[in-house]
Amino acid sequence: MGMPYRWTGLAGCLRLRAVAVAKARVDIFSRAEISSCSLWARTFVNSRKDYRFYELVEDSICPGFHYRYFGIRDRAGEISAIQPFFILDQDLLLGAGSRMKAFARGVRGIWPRFLVVRTLMVGCAAGEGHLDRTGEPLHCLSEEIVAHARKQGASIIVLKEFPARYRAALACFLAEGFTRVPSLPMTCLNIDYASFDEYMTKALKSATRAKLRKKFRAAERSEPISMEIVIDASAFADELYPLYLQVYNRSKLHFEKLTKVFFSEIGRRMPGKVRFFIWRQRGKIVAFTLCMMESEALYAEYIGLDYSVAFDLHLYHYAVRGMIEWAIANGFKRFRSGGLNYDPKLQMRHLLDPVDLYVRHSSPILNVVLKRILPFLEPTGRHKTLQKFSNYHELWPAR
Repeated sequence: MGMPYRWTGLAGCLRLRAVAVAKARVDIFSRAEISSCSLWARTFVNSRKDYRFYELVEDSICPGFHYRYFGIRDRAGEISAIQPFFILDQDLLLGAGSRMKAFARGVRGIWPRFLVVRTLMVGCAAGEGHLDRTGEPLHCLSEEIVAHARKQGASIIVLKEFPARYRAALACFLAEGFTRVPSLPMTCLNIDYASFDEYMTKALKSATRAKLRKKFRAAERSEPISMEIVIDASAFADELYPLYLQVYNRSKLHFEKLTKVFFSEIGRRMPGKVRFFIWRQRGKIVAFTLCMMESEALYAEYIGLDYSVAFDLHLYHYAVRGMIEWAIANGFKRFRSGGLNYDPKLQMRHLLDPVDLYVRHSSPILNVVLKRILPFLEPTGRHKTLQKFSNYHELWPAR
């Protein structure tokens, strides 16, 4: 057993400094506590969604979530890694097929919370998750997370949408009884070309090029559409947010619902990583995208469209061309996008960018059952368009 700890005050990381520590361990911190740790301002520094993004999400969306932070201490008792998490009531049927959902509706008439469980999710409430550190801190978290989940009253533990590049690092969770299943993947398009026209000529089939040019002509024959790029969109939030809601409400799958505050604040808090693309016709905003930048990639995060004109003007494709043209002109080599709307991405030769869920039940017995039903709950196996991508097989790697 480790030796007793003594309190050393709030300096540094609000830490308990150990007289002697036998092994690394995990503690849970609130936002106020973790913000006093100097390590927090360096967390996810190489990701477009650094610590400021997590703070904005906690401040502006999903108020019903219980946001907390794992602080993984090293053998000296110092916090060596931070991993955000949140707790919510999760509907396990969110990505299930129509038959499973129909069955559940009948059961929920008698048992309203059937397959709705208190869930501890490691990662980000808005988008994919990332790891602060790998190696010993991650192994320590994998060993202790079930006990922490039980203390928090959570039955299910989920590592939410971690990119495939973390699979080797997260193998320690598989060893602790977690099951890996694919979530709806992101996508990636190679835009290492001199221009959008060169990309179309070299990357796309002639039939696809013809269809795209026809769509672009529909917008070009209408009244002029102007594009502007801004960092701080707070002055336009009242116009942008209804367009975002139009897209959100048309989606069959609903994830996090952003707020007007989110769109107002993100450019102010993260000016070096955010760009808003805004398209106007007759002075009225008809489309916008919120993009983030990371290394050589431009990420299209969220889109808003005015559906009174969007289909006639093919605004989705018009917006994609505008973003790619700007990205190429500014030296970006990849254009990345979130899940959903896969049909046009397939035509434009995107590749899938897999993200994984790691799931287990806090009860060893119920975890055996969960392992068997998870393949029927995950959303990718029934998605016909996904299966047409050349790297679809990467969603289900060898275990």
